[in-house]
Parts: sequence; C-alpha cells; structure tokens
Amino acid sequence: MRDIVDGLSAWRADGVRFAVATVVRTWRSAPRQPGAAMAVSEHGEVLGSVSGGCVEGAVYAAAEEVIKTKEAQQLVYGVSDGDAFEVGLTCGGTIELLVQPAEAFVDLDEVLAAIRDGHPVATASIADKQLAVWPDRISGTLGDTGLDHAAEQQAAGMLAAGTTGIVRLGSHGEQRREDQEVFIQTFLTPPRMIVFGAIDFAGAVAKIGGFLGYHVTVCDARPVFATRKRFPSADDLVVRWPHQYLESTAVDERTVLCVLTHDPKFDVPLLEVALRTPARYIGVMGSRRTHSDRLRRLREAGVSETQLARLSAPIGLDLGARTPEETAVAIAAEIISKAWGGSGLPLTGLDAPIHG
Repeated sequence: MRDIVDGLSAWRADGVRFAVATVVRTWRSAPRQPGAAMAVSEHGEVLGSVSGGCVEGAVYAAAEEVIKTKEAQQLVYGVSDGDAFEVGLTCGGTIELLVQPAEAFVDLDEVLAAIRDGHPVATASIADKQLAVWPDRISGTLGDTGLDHAAEQQAAGMLAAGTTGIVRLGSHGEQRREDQEVFIQTFLTPPRMIVFGAIDFAGAVAKIGGFLGYHVTVCDARPVFATRKRFPSADDLVVRWPHQYLESTAVDERTVLCVLTHDPKFDVPLLEVALRTPARYIGVMGSRRTHSDRLRRLREAGVSETQLARLSAPIGLDLGARTPEETAVAIAAEIISKAWGGSGLPLTGLDAPIHG
C-alpha cells in the first residue's frame, strides 16, 4: 500500500469513498507479491496495481461493488482457459485478493501517516474487521479478544522481521488451530542506502535509490561537492569523513552501502568499518587495478578474507554501462539481484520461474 498512500490521503481529505484490493497470497509465477494494492474511488479513479494489468478490470468491478455494499470480498484469479486474457493471469500464476471498503480500515488516517513518515505499523485483517498494531498500542478488533491478542503477537513478530502474509489461528486465538486466516501486512521504515562520494555517479545512484524506495543519504568530506544543488533527490546530505559517519549512524540488515570514492584515503578506513556492519550490500567503485590495491591495503589493515568476500567490486552488473545513469541502473540491478537471489542473467536463456 506504500505506493498509494498519498492518493488515499487525498481521497480521505476530500471525503471520497473508496475500496482497496490487496494481494494477500500468491502461487507460482504471480506478477505482484502480498501487500501490493489497488484502490478504486467512488468517482472511478484508480491508484496502484495488483497484477500489472492482467486482472485489473475484474478487480475494478469488484471494488465498485464493495464501495456500494460496504462488504469485503475475497477473490482468487488464475489462468482461465477461455478468458485468460480478459480476467486471468496470462503468466500462469494465481493470486488471492482481499477487497475492503474504506470503512473496514481502523485509524486509517493515522496508519497512512505512519506509512508516509516511515514509522512502523502493521494491520491484521479478516474481511471487514481489522486490527492496527503499533509498537506501543493496538486499535480495532477482529471480533474476539483472544484472537486480537494472538494476532497482535503475530503482527509484532512479522513487523520486526518486515514480512507480510497470512497466518492461521483458532477462532479465539488458539495457536494450534487454523480456523481463521488473518492477513497481516507490515510497514517498516524504508531501508537505507548510503552513498559515499559526492561525484556525478552518486547523483544518479541517489536518484535510482529513491525510486526503489530507499531512504538515501549522500556522504562526502568535501563541502564544495556535497551540496543540495548537486543532489536534490537525496533525503540526507552529510559533510563528514565517511568512516566517521558510518561509525555513528544506524546500519541494519536491510542497508545498502555504495562506496563511489575510489580514493584510498577515503575508502580503506570506510571499508574497515563497513565490513564490521550487518549491511546487506557493500558495493565499491573502481577499476580492477584500483580494487586490487584496495584489497592489499585492507589485508594489511587486518581485514579477513571472509570479510573481503562480502565486497561487490567492481560495483554493479555487467550491462556495458557508460554514463552515470546507466551505471546507476547496473548498480541497482546488482542490489536487487543480491536481495532476491537473482542470477543477473537474461531471462530469455533461463528455464526457471520469472517470479521466484
């Protein structure tokens, strides 16, 4: 729902009625994952997508009905022989959707504000009933106190892990029964991308990082280069020695670090710190000769071979990139590939599911 938050907030401010269709479960090669959402207003406006165009027409009609009746609907779409191109998934997958009227959402304005501002929140839904789970409180109900408590516990765990999906619980919250399917959707703060080195390539990387949903920080020790005019799309600009900044800022398992300085006085002390963090991705720019010298210096500084193996250097996938923008695409492609286990090879030559 994150990508339609602003539109939903505008509808709420204008008093517009609407329904939201959310992907709650998928099988095989489904085009969108659980959490993908599409909203339809009473005036026929549409926000978002649940299948990349395959079933949006049918979902649109269902949403119109939900707006009128104020009753949620559970829908399943797969490949249907005669109607595959009309209401089926031509990719061969299957998706299950929950279509809810606006009235089913609990504290919606607060939830939308939390998502927009990057504050953690989760929702647990059963048809027209919903529970909103915050780190310090809950609101709403699923219709049973025991079920509310069990759903809250499940949502808290999934919020910590950043996962979204269906959990099965007993009607009164029993952990060993599966009478109720509860859809839990979590919203965490955006993951961080920290770009070191305020060079031309950094501007393109910062821009594509924001496009991918990262909170982007650009850091450089040189104030003449780290300026808002040069990096208008960055969320944060930091003028500080890179290794000192990295030692003082929060880095978790979702953080990606892009080291574009390719200057030993900057990147060797920086990488000594970076390789001690749990960052998911550490990409380093520079030629193979530059990187060979960099590895020598890091080994002399006591960095182990296991730590060095974490480096993605030279940074990015081999796309033949030349310009800063093309290079940013190559870097983004490698980050995505590392995150989801992609091969980085053309799909044309692979005999494997497109959506793993």
